[in-house]
Amino acid sequence: MVEIITIGDELLIGQVIDTNSAWMGRELNLAGFDVQRITSVSDKKEEIEEALISAAKRAKIVLMTGGLGPTRDDITKKTLCEFFNTRLVFNDQVFKDIQEFLRGRVKNINDLNREQAMVPEKCQVIRNARGTAPIMWFDYNDSVVVSMPGVPSEMKIAMSGSIIPRLKDKYTPGHIFHKTVLVHNIPEAVLAEMLSHWEDNLPKHIKLAYLPAPGRIRLRLSGRGDDLNLIKTGIDKAVDALRPIIGNNIYGEEDLSASEVFASFFKNTGKSISLAESCSGGYLAHLITSIPGSSKYFEGSLVTYSNKMKQQLLGVKPEDIQEFGAVSEPVVEQMALGALKATGSDYAIATSGIAGPEGGTEQKPVGTVWMAWAGPGKKVVSKVFRFGKDRERNIVRTGETALIELMQRIKEGVL
Repeated sequence: MVEIITIGDELLIGQVIDTNSAWMGRELNLAGFDVQRITSVSDKKEEIEEALISAAKRAKIVLMTGGLGPTRDDITKKTLCEFFNTRLVFNDQVFKDIQEFLRGRVKNINDLNREQAMVPEKCQVIRNARGTAPIMWFDYNDSVVVSMPGVPSEMKIAMSGSIIPRLKDKYTPGHIFHKTVLVHNIPEAVLAEMLSHWEDNLPKHIKLAYLPAPGRIRLRLSGRGDDLNLIKTGIDKAVDALRPIIGNNIYGEEDLSASEVFASFFKNTGKSISLAESCSGGYLAHLITSIPGSSKYFEGSLVTYSNKMKQQLLGVKPEDIQEFGAVSEPVVEQMALGALKATGSDYAIATSGIAGPEGGTEQKPVGTVWMAWAGPGKKVVSKVFRFGKDRERNIVRTGETALIELMQRIKEGVL
């Protein structure tokens, strides 16, 4: 039903990341519209024209962003004029809006600014509350084409305040509902095999998507139709049947990051946590403090990268480092207990590993990470993980895995 076209050479060469289409897709989906295709094209006239012609044949709604600035490479308006067989005309209201927006920003309005007040005669102008480029709405047979600025803040206000409400009035979309189940410690292929019978029995109006990330998978169940209650009931029943199959490998049932799930969990426990980080180098602390309100339960992190700091700050026995190495069960457990003692927290997480790309051995290859979790009564448990050879990926997996595993151990009563 909907196609999105984003325009600009900067998108194709990687100079700017296209966040517009991701945001638009999410908001349109929430409003009940099905986005079928997203296309990024250069500033060349023929590329814009080809994308527009193709999209208009397939979709009821074509939404375009970019190519509306005052410079020569912004040629979207001229392309739209050719497509709709119309001409550019001067729009007094747009010019007044430009003057008002630029007041205090520039001394004089120049010809390029006046050029922005020229709009295709057949369009309906939607005023831009955040910039100088007008938003242009075209009715095309039973379809709609909308051209918006590429500046995200301008596009978002136009979409939320004007375009989506107008589209809903015109097309009366159905309902779309999603529910996400967060799973960890099961490879995608194994999970798919586990769920094959369950998936075969899903109602036809419910679709399943596997969305893998390092160390975890988001299972997204989606339903669409005219009866929202029927959709929600069907998805809830499917999730009820899913829980016994996956068990404790489910760590959340909302579309949240590991940090967000952890924050919600710890706020409800009323307990505190501290960290002793080696290979993660403060990344766990970053994950926790990236969520507002973390000061209520997070005491702090001791980043003990060297063996000396492990001994001085956490009380790790030098003879254990000498015998077992820093990346070992005895050392990481002492780190976790040391963090408890140093901070007085209720729980602690410790990490020690070989993030890479160098430093691995045959016994402890790159990607080997020991983690320990300590809790009340000085209980401590630990586990070794074998990740991969990519340093950044190993650090990310260490951080998210450590948080998820602590939640699981508390839920299971191990800590």
